[in-house]
Amino acid sequence: MDSQGRARSKAVVLVSGGLDSCVVAAVARRSHDLALLHLQYGQRTEARELRAFHAIADHFGTSDRMVSHLGHLKEMGGSALTDPARAVPAGDLDRREIPPTYVPFRNGNFLSVAVS
Repeated sequence: MDSQGRARSKAVVLVSGGLDSCVVAAVARRSHDLALLHLQYGQRTEARELRAFHAIADHFGTSDRMVSHLGHLKEMGGSALTDPARAVPAGDLDRREIPPTYVPFRNGNFLSVAVS
């Protein structure tokens, strides 16, 4: 309920466990009830991100949380984010080719799950 006793709408927030998504959740919480969504796709940091997701949900007192698995992104291969045999390079903002950390259409997949 808001300060005037009206029901608040719900905002689905994709939370990776990082700073950016934590800030988005904080901003959304100002005017909405939160439903937090975390997506696992076989990323190297999967366990750490999941712990951070739950810590963020606990911080905001959000029990409406979901973890979804998109293993097909890892199965497609070709990314240093999902293949421990590939090195994760240092940042190179001058790079002209697709970086080895690119996961094809990752964010598109994330958004399609969030709006479903």
